[in-house]
Amino acid sequence: MFLTTASMVALLLLYALAGFLLAKSKLVRSEAIPAFAKVLLYVCQPALTLYSFSKAEFSKELLINMGIFFLITFLGQLLILAVAYPFLRKKSRENISYRILHISLVLSNCGFFGVPVSEVLFPEMKEAALYCMTFSLGFNIICWTAVMTIVTRDLKYIKPRQVFLNPSTLSFAFAFLLLIFGVKLPDLLSDSVSVIGRFATPLCMLILGMRLGYTELRKVFVGVLQYVAVAVNQIAVPLLIFLALLIIPIDPAMKKLAYVLFACPVASNVLNFAELCGEGQENAASNVLLGTIFSVLTMPLMVLLIN
Repeated sequence: MFLTTASMVALLLLYALAGFLLAKSKLVRSEAIPAFAKVLLYVCQPALTLYSFSKAEFSKELLINMGIFFLITFLGQLLILAVAYPFLRKKSRENISYRILHISLVLSNCGFFGVPVSEVLFPEMKEAALYCMTFSLGFNIICWTAVMTIVTRDLKYIKPRQVFLNPSTLSFAFAFLLLIFGVKLPDLLSDSVSVIGRFATPLCMLILGMRLGYTELRKVFVGVLQYVAVAVNQIAVPLLIFLALLIIPIDPAMKKLAYVLFACPVASNVLNFAELCGEGQENAASNVLLGTIFSVLTMPLMVLLIN
């Protein structure tokens, strides 16, 4: 599992290298990067959700497991966000870098990174991608509400409308209905959705590489906050989740998958939502880029714990 994870993460970083070269050669301008982020959030992510659901067969047991998996992962993310708040509250008021640090501590790349990694690590678990999307449901609810509020310091995002009327929740609800009623998309449409959905991960990494191409490398590697974000997000939080899952009586395979998803690098959505909010892009880029680079070491090492 160590070698498999390391190889998979290294492959994903090659996509980032392609984005980096596109930026450095000026084939993609910096002002175009937010447009790529919107394509990822509004097109590829919903397609990835549909693709993940298409691989599962509905059953009562699956429905119960999805509910349990959602509660465990959603409450885990909220708890970490809440615990970090008192430590960062004062400095976050005036300093955007601490607000970006706050969301970087908890958000892991559970969808774009998690789906391909989980499919490789758990080939016998047909529902692995579906559980990744279940994790992502809570993740995205937090992104469209708490994350937007933390970054902008505007409470207008804490509304039911933000929870239900966003592309992630809507696509999850649509895919869930298709699963319950056993509806399969026509082959041609299904193939197209699969292609677009599976392109979400390469596009995510391309965007990271592009942002790296327009970021001073010194800013990525010199500083303290980004290292704190990476250490907490990719080492401390997974270890805490590992200990918590030991006492929760659920399927061991689900425990392992939840742990692996929490061990994924700092989420690209930290950068995507900073782009959408128009604040903290450089800080977000440093956290995400450093986390993704270090994931070549952190993810395989964390996976060793469940080997």
